[in-house]
Amino acid sequence: MSATAIFVTAIIGAGILVAAGVFAVAWKRGPSAGPIVGDFDKAAAKRDMSRKPEQTSRKPEQTSRKPEQTSLKPEAEVVPAVDADGEEELPVPAAIEDDREAISEEDLGVTRRMFLNRAALGLFGGGFLGTLGISMLAFFWPKLRGGFGSKINAGPLAALRAEVVPGDGTIKPLFFPEAQAWLVPMEGSSIPGSSFEGIPAVAGADGGDSGLMALWQKCVHLGCRVPECASSQGFECPCHGSKYNFHGEYDSGPAPRNLDRFALEEDAQGNLIIDTGNVLETPRAQVKTIAYPQGPSCL
Repeated sequence: MSATAIFVTAIIGAGILVAAGVFAVAWKRGPSAGPIVGDFDKAAAKRDMSRKPEQTSRKPEQTSRKPEQTSLKPEAEVVPAVDADGEEELPVPAAIEDDREAISEEDLGVTRRMFLNRAALGLFGGGFLGTLGISMLAFFWPKLRGGFGSKINAGPLAALRAEVVPGDGTIKPLFFPEAQAWLVPMEGSSIPGSSFEGIPAVAGADGGDSGLMALWQKCVHLGCRVPECASSQGFECPCHGSKYNFHGEYDSGPAPRNLDRFALEEDAQGNLIIDTGNVLETPRAQVKTIAYPQGPSCL
């Protein structure tokens, strides 16, 4: 797993854990938990409980004004205090005056449950869905260079040729994992009239030397990985029995065509370049370029 995949997986895991923690706290509170609008003031509650009814109730005879008590002489007329609406202001009884601060409707309307629900929604929407979106974008974003799906430098072509052609008359395919391909030799004289004529399937076959082909390891039947079989000098699929010779040409089984291969080229420094973004498909060969089998089958 690459470093980018590990990083993305860690972010997704952290988002899931945080969201699970928030939901766990909200679930523990349960549906019976009432709204909480502020801190409980024990001193105010004690003062309210100790207050006698007559201290808070205003008796009619105390507030009513008799004519003789409210009548004022013309020479000593007193103008009562009025508020902004023109109504007379009455003195606030001392019994209901306290030091409590007014709470706005916005502050009063946010309960702990509402806060937790909003936090959970924010974490899920902004954290989990955001991380998932970034992960999907990274997955579908094409690789501009490097890795499977692009051009891969397999190294000096001459050195690779020496590995796959030991010199004892046999072929030793070389598996190149970065390209998911088997490197096999191909004589330049065998290309005319074959399934590979006219396509860039062989590199380094000029000048009488054996060229190389890069066969995709995937079986063209259902995609199983096809291993080599040294005894039969071919490739044999362990899943459904399709068989190919060492040039990837179809021999038997349910496979519909030859093994797919990648386009190749040799750069100015003599390196073999495998273009894993350019897959070449060829039909079943009418005339095979190499005999198969040359020994017992591995299946």
